[in-house]
Amino acid sequence: MKIILSRKGFDGSNGGCPSPIMPDGTMLSMPIPSTDDVRYDDLCYRDLLYSELLNQLNPKKTYVACHLDPDIRSDVRKRKIDGWLPAFGQISAANTYLQNHNVTVGDLFLFFGWYHRVVEEDGKYRYSNRNDCEREKYKDFSFYDYNNIHAVWGYMQIGDIITDKKKIKELHWHPHSSDDRLSDKTNAIYIPSKNLSFNENLPGYGTLDYLPDRVLTMEGHSKGNWIAYNFLMPENICGNRKNSSKCGGLYYQGIWQEIVLQESKEAEEWAKQIIMK
Repeated sequence: MKIILSRKGFDGSNGGCPSPIMPDGTMLSMPIPSTDDVRYDDLCYRDLLYSELLNQLNPKKTYVACHLDPDIRSDVRKRKIDGWLPAFGQISAANTYLQNHNVTVGDLFLFFGWYHRVVEEDGKYRYSNRNDCEREKYKDFSFYDYNNIHAVWGYMQIGDIITDKKKIKELHWHPHSSDDRLSDKTNAIYIPSKNLSFNENLPGYGTLDYLPDRVLTMEGHSKGNWIAYNFLMPENICGNRKNSSKCGGLYYQGIWQEIVLQESKEAEEWAKQIIMK
C-alpha cells in the first residue's frame, strides 16, 4: 500500500487564510475559491454557512464560489444530493505524477492542509492568539496548538479510479465532471473503498478531528517545516525533491499537491495510527 500526502484546502494564494480548527476539534477544510458552481453559501458547518464563518475569520476578503474537492464530508451541503458518493478529482500534472508512480486501487491518500485554531466569543468565531493560552477557558492548549500548522485532516483509500468520460459525467455534482475538465484526457476521479483494508470497522474515507499526532509541522517552526520522519525524506519518496529545511526538519519548497511515499512498513504504520488514533 502506497501512502500519498495530498495538500488540500486554503493556502496563502488560494483563500488567503488558514482553515479553522473549530472549538470542538473539527478540522474544517475550506475548499479553495474557484469559478465552479458550488458556492460558500451552499456549504455549512452545523447551521453556520461557510460564507458567514469566513466573513468572521477574514472579513477583508469576499468568498463566493469554491472547488469542493475532495468531497468527502457527507453533511456539508445545505441541500442533499440524491445518489451522492464521496469522490476526489485530480487532473493535469498532479494526476500525471500519480499515474507515473503507479498509484492504484488499495493505495491511501492522506489529505493535509493549513490550519489554525479558532475560538468563539459572543456568538462569533476568530482565530486564536498567544494571549488565549493564558486564559482559563483555553489553558489546556499550548501555543503550538494555536499556531499556523500543517495537519492531516482526512483520508481516502482508493476503491476505484474513474477515467471514462461518461462515468465521470454521472457524478454530476463533482467539479471534475464539468465540460472543461472532461475535455482534458488526464482528468480522473478517485472513489474510496467501502471499508479500510486494514480496519473493516472504518469506512474507506473520512475526516479527522485535531490531535497533536496529526500535525506535520515541527513545534516552534513555520507551517512548511515538518517533522523529519524518515519515510518522508527525499530518498524515500517518489520523484525528485530536495529537502530545503535549514532547521533540521523537512521542507519541500514550491507549489505542489501530491507526494507519493515509497512503500514501507514504517509509512503504513504511521498512516494507520493517524487514522485510527
